[in-house]
Amino acid sequence: MPESSHRIATEADIPALVGLMDLAISGPLAAFLTTDQIAASRVLMGLDSQIIADRTYFIVEVEGVPAGCGGWSRRITTYGGDHTPGRVPEPLTPGVDAARVRAMYTHPDFLRRGIGRMILDLCEAAARAEGYDRVELVATMGGEPLYLSAGYREIERFEDDRGGVPVPLVRMGKSILSVHPGEGRDPDGKHRAGQS
Repeated sequence: MPESSHRIATEADIPALVGLMDLAISGPLAAFLTTDQIAASRVLMGLDSQIIADRTYFIVEVEGVPAGCGGWSRRITTYGGDHTPGRVPEPLTPGVDAARVRAMYTHPDFLRRGIGRMILDLCEAAARAEGYDRVELVATMGGEPLYLSAGYREIERFEDDRGGVPVPLVRMGKSILSVHPGEGRDPDGKHRAGQS
């Protein structure tokens, strides 16, 4: 793959990000969801301008072309775009709450090339630097394999029907700080031996 670069997304990137998200929702999810579920997903997914304003959203480019995007948040909302009902912008508490990994999308032309993993690593490092010891996210069925391979564990499966039909999702979590070498915490914060 040609060389990739990453940077913090700005408001000027919004049109390109919206286009990338649209391609990611309409393309790869077709292997996991029905046409009606994909349409409903558009209500549940999309651009959250708050994480761009917070400067916690990354864009990865390959030869100047947006290949992926994703970020993390210090706010309660776990998923959804500006248009999604039920967002909660109040802040989280580092060391108490889990930071959120948010709005992860990869352009269909760049799937399976390490873009998503790169963004996860950036998010985890940034959250860790601000004092968070855990991260949580809400995964689509298409994203779940990436998160499992990156060490995330299932917390709960649920469906969101705010788009008119139920869309299957899974809340996942990961410890990003070791308690001691070789030890970590479960996604719910409980101590777990032998895993970091």
